[in-house]
Amino acid sequence: MKKILIVVTNEANVGIKGKKTGLWLREMTDFYHEIKDYFDVDIISTASNRVPIDPLSLMEAVVHKQTRHYYLDDELMGKLKKPLTPEQVKAHDYAAIYFTGGHGTMIDFPNNPSLQKLTASIYEAGGVVAAVCHGPSALLNIPLSDGRNLLAGHVVTGFSDFEEKIMGMYRDIPFSLEQNLKEQGTLFQISQVPFTSCVIESGRLVTGQNPASASQVGEKVKELLTEVNPA
Repeated sequence: MKKILIVVTNEANVGIKGKKTGLWLREMTDFYHEIKDYFDVDIISTASNRVPIDPLSLMEAVVHKQTRHYYLDDELMGKLKKPLTPEQVKAHDYAAIYFTGGHGTMIDFPNNPSLQKLTASIYEAGGVVAAVCHGPSALLNIPLSDGRNLLAGHVVTGFSDFEEKIMGMYRDIPFSLEQNLKEQGTLFQISQVPFTSCVIESGRLVTGQNPASASQVGEKVKELLTEVNPA
């Protein structure tokens, strides 16, 4: 069975005031729900410490039955207690890599050499690269073997500046994800209505704008992996 690698943040705070952040839970569980019956899944983080979960995202575990189901799944949540790290996995084992979101990703995902190497290797072997919300921050500045930037020429999406401002987080984030994605030579697209699903498929690159997009990102990755045959 093909395997998918899910990447989660290990950062618990963001901004000068140290606002609580972490993995946005539903961005992992919605994606996992779509692919779990078709692919084996491993979860890694940038450190082996227990993965922090954004407190705001835990509200979904109260009001959303599916999120609550996975939050109470000891096996799945156990993978977040002492996660694997990028150095403990091999790119050739995976047909796809998926970067979850949460504001913490803006700190530990960008320019991470181990994540960059994994991502480039999976992509160049014919695999799928996917990310949602703030997860696309991991895709910034990834060089391919021919010297090109991974994102150059692609159509992408991610958490928008407008959504940051609505959440009151714009002054706390280390950079504008929207502007940085545009500077990578991409065509950046977002939904006309904030916080509604927007998923962009650009070749073997799949990006989702916000938490509402995670499930559809999973569907797109599942579809792509039935069409491609990673080396």
